[in-house]
Amino acid sequence: MRNLLLALLVSVSAAALGQSGQDSVTYAPVAPATPPPGAGPSVTIAPVPLASVERTQDTIVNLDFRVARGFHINSNTPKSEFLIPTRLSIDVPTDIALGKIAYPAGQDVSFPFSPGESLSVYTGDFTVAVTVHPLHSVVPGKYVMHGRLRYQACDNAQCFPPKSLPVSFEVKVVKEPPGHHANPAQSPHIHN
Repeated sequence: MRNLLLALLVSVSAAALGQSGQDSVTYAPVAPATPPPGAGPSVTIAPVPLASVERTQDTIVNLDFRVARGFHINSNTPKSEFLIPTRLSIDVPTDIALGKIAYPAGQDVSFPFSPGESLSVYTGDFTVAVTVHPLHSVVPGKYVMHGRLRYQACDNAQCFPPKSLPVSFEVKVVKEPPGHHANPAQSPHIHN
């Protein structure tokens, strides 16, 4: 019974198409649902060497990023409130404080889609400096810092949806060198 209904539906549909003078209907997607691998914009991070950090001292760790050729991303301080800034966020382990995150200045560039306006962008290679400050209470050893770089990439014609790049690097916390301590048992005065 089911097969009979299906055959009837197919023949009625075919007859209706034949009566309208159309042989078939073809739908072509305007754009692929997902871009082919490697075709979209991307930002990558270079391997970060192990940073040796003394407790209670600020240490700067440089994170080197690369924007794929033919693309740019907005700087950390875009010129319009409508543009999405590039932002790095780091989750730190207990007893390690995150200090300043220093972004490079963007390049002012004009694009064909807005020739009278320049945008502050990163292209090619750029470095973000992260200040790490282990507290005195942290146990010496290796710690992994995890985070993400949020950015929006564009080419000369369009902008793509924002993305987040996972970021991780290791720091090795070491004890601070022993300092000079005065001997409190010894009197600074000479007694006769």
